[in-house]
Amino acid sequence: MTQTRTPSDATAESGAIRLTQYAHGGGCACKIPPGELEQIVAGLAGGGGADEGAPTPPGELLVGLDAGDDAAVVGVRDGLALVLTTDFFTPVVDDPYDWGRIAAANALSDVYAMGGTPVVAVNLLAWPRDVLPFELATEVLRGGLDVARQAGCHLAGGHSVDDPEPKYGMAVTGLVDPGQVMRNDAGRAGVPLSLTKPLGVGVLNSRHKATGEVFAEAVASMTALNAEAARAAVAAGVRCATDVTGFGLLGHLYKLARASGVTAVVDAAAVPYLPGAREALRDGYVSGGTRRNLDWVAPHADLSAVSADEALLLADAQTSGGLLVAGEVPGAPVIGELVPRGEHVLVVR
Repeated sequence: MTQTRTPSDATAESGAIRLTQYAHGGGCACKIPPGELEQIVAGLAGGGGADEGAPTPPGELLVGLDAGDDAAVVGVRDGLALVLTTDFFTPVVDDPYDWGRIAAANALSDVYAMGGTPVVAVNLLAWPRDVLPFELATEVLRGGLDVARQAGCHLAGGHSVDDPEPKYGMAVTGLVDPGQVMRNDAGRAGVPLSLTKPLGVGVLNSRHKATGEVFAEAVASMTALNAEAARAAVAAGVRCATDVTGFGLLGHLYKLARASGVTAVVDAAAVPYLPGAREALRDGYVSGGTRRNLDWVAPHADLSAVSADEALLLADAQTSGGLLVAGEVPGAPVIGELVPRGEHVLVVR
């Protein structure tokens, strides 16, 4: 059962409201675990029109639930498809404006991960109206608006509910050329793997929630748009990519490799991390979501070459992480490669 704290509880030490204290989890670490989620949606792929006599939906569903992609893609005419996604979560940082920026960048990232361009978004806001002042909600929405403007994306209205736990995010619609969609199942053996943002925001956010310490580089990483990386990947002819969020690098890479029928090999020494991430891990700031990520992929992975701590960092539940690209992206480190399917779907060396 979620326990919500009163303003007097959360402000006792600092005199300022700490939004992370009103949430049972933080950011994408509060996602339903990937294994449980797959059980929930099993058998639901394929979209509408299942009943006899039901109208056929307009357009063609090009990407749906089947491979666990970041967004749905619907072809509407030759050379044009819609990309549709939604993403929202509990406070990942205490600053409401930064939380709004992070949540917006995270939602927009799903469109970029498919190779698309965001066009319009609407807000999704859940707010404990009798507990937290609306001035904070305004700051959250302002942060989202500023990031949408930065992305060149319209932001028009949305939906709000009274909720015991604050949550914020966006539903986003974008456009993409059907011939340039980046998807999970298009990976092929012999292609390098690139990662466009360092890992570590999960453990740093857990430390922030517990101690109030602010990690500016983590906030900068989470608020940075994946727009430029997506454009570079599409221009390079990449057709397989995802973004790294709540299921961690290993979780999202497992989904990509499984859908593509290949094995993903990760060079652990090549994976970049934010400053302070290893210290946060050492001091025990690991979310339950991160541990569940590792439990999910472990039966399908060879992790014998790395320590248990290194495996946890690779499974760290990210919020608004970078793109994981099957191909090379200028300026992004190559962290591994795809090879023909072997005994394991993932191998970390």
